Amino acid sequence: QVQLVESGGGLVQAGGSLRLSCAASGRFFSNYALGWFRQAPGKEREFVAAIGWIGRSTGYADSVKGRFTISRDNAKNTVYLQLNSLKPEDTAVYYCATKWKGDIATMTSGYGMDYWGKGTLVTVSS
Repeated sequence: QVQLVESGGGLVQAGGSLRLSCAASGRFFSNYALGWFRQAPGKEREFVAAIGWIGRSTGYADSVKGRFTISRDNAKNTVYLQLNSLKPEDTAVYYCATKWKGDIATMTSGYGMDYWGKGTLVTVSS
């Protein structure tokens, strides 16, 4: 069983930055690929970024590529999402999720993820 707790969301002006964290409980954190997803009001959940469990490969949605950076610290059982150059359209609840020894190429749909956090709200004002 893995519990995920996101933090770091808040209100920020367009062009600003935030750093989201997702702390995981449980064992074998390093064996999980990790992903960030978001859901804006009235919209479906969408993939944001993912990081592999081996080799630290990363993948990003086109809408955030070059602005967001995903990273992980296995010693702290934590995955991060650095959000730069924020836009109002980035406003959403951001969720982290895990996939046991997952291939990040198969994580973009969000289906088949093992565990999900409850999310943290990011609001970007214009």
